[in-house]
Amino acid sequence: MIVRPYRDGDDEDIYRLARLAFGGAREPRPDELWSHWPGWHGLVAEDGDQPVGCLKVREYAQFFGGNAVPMGGVAGVAVDPHARGHGVATALLDAALPVMRERGQVISALYPSVPPLYRARGWEQAGNYERVTLAPELFALLEKPASRLRLKRAGADDLPALRDAYLEFASTVDGMLDRSTAAFQLDRLLEVDVVEIASGPDGSVRGYLTADRPEGDKLITYDLVALDGETALGLLANLARWTGIMREISLRIVDPAWWQLLMTLPVLHDVTNHPWMLRVVDLPAAVAARGWPAAAQLAPFAVDVEVADEHAPWQAGRHRLVVDGGKVTCEPGGTGAVRLAARALGPWYAGSADSAMLRRAGLLEGDPADAHLLDLLTGAPHPVRMADSF
Repeated sequence: MIVRPYRDGDDEDIYRLARLAFGGAREPRPDELWSHWPGWHGLVAEDGDQPVGCLKVREYAQFFGGNAVPMGGVAGVAVDPHARGHGVATALLDAALPVMRERGQVISALYPSVPPLYRARGWEQAGNYERVTLAPELFALLEKPASRLRLKRAGADDLPALRDAYLEFASTVDGMLDRSTAAFQLDRLLEVDVVEIASGPDGSVRGYLTADRPEGDKLITYDLVALDGETALGLLANLARWTGIMREISLRIVDPAWWQLLMTLPVLHDVTNHPWMLRVVDLPAAVAARGWPAAAQLAPFAVDVEVADEHAPWQAGRHRLVVDGGKVTCEPGGTGAVRLAARALGPWYAGSADSAMLRRAGLLEGDPADAHLLDLLTGAPHPVRMADSF
């Protein structure tokens, strides 16, 4: 078996593999073919001249500490049924890691269908993609905004300002994608049923809501972005106006401001979660790319770590994390006082797990005082969220 880059002419074989793995019609629509979409690179595993597996890496950037960090979004990992259990998927993942590093994708995220497969290659759960289903009447119980929000349907000319509003918000929530890479096509936003923009007195976009109204009596929201509380209350109040038309509203949970601080929730409510995993691909480059807001408040110090990572040997070994003048750098060397498994790097980098959690999971060893300094850098533990699935 060999693993090679995707090439023109692979679409038909890849669609067959993906359909067998994830379902779908026997004949693909044009937009279901890899070649239809920009912003990705892919690998194909061949046995003889027959493709038996495939993997796509989307070109993303993910906010951590306010900076958009280049990220490879692994998706579409599929193996022919007869070839499963023979190391095809692991060979694809092993081949993808150096390619991502070469392309400057210093971290990698994925939504796992088989978590043990990805854990064995250094990915670990770090964040959430959550939804809650609520009755529209619930939104009528919220505090009323001081003035009624004026909304309009977005047009093509509004898309840049809408994107800017999203980025202003998303840069404050660890885990969110920046949606400005080649993998995103901004004009596709206009294809959804509801794209409502809330403008401020100066005409700037203060928030927006996107949603689909499928058959039945359930509204499915995507983004609910608000740059201030009044806008958030106005957008939520507008959801209440679906009362009598819809029985349920499926709300994607992203912004802690409106979800934790503004919403009035029933005592019992169900939240569904599709967790995602993160992997550090190139530790020194990932440290350089991330924002470290806490570092500006910390006195200079250094933490010596030792990374065990057989699948990314370029980052295995000893490193020294140096905090000085509000900056964080990763230098070679040190004593290896804190020992980290490859799986520990993703949750630590995201800030979703602190050193005590990683220690209990068997992913961290060494001096507790030094390990705690790692927590100070990321503010761990705190929720990490993404608003895009892939």
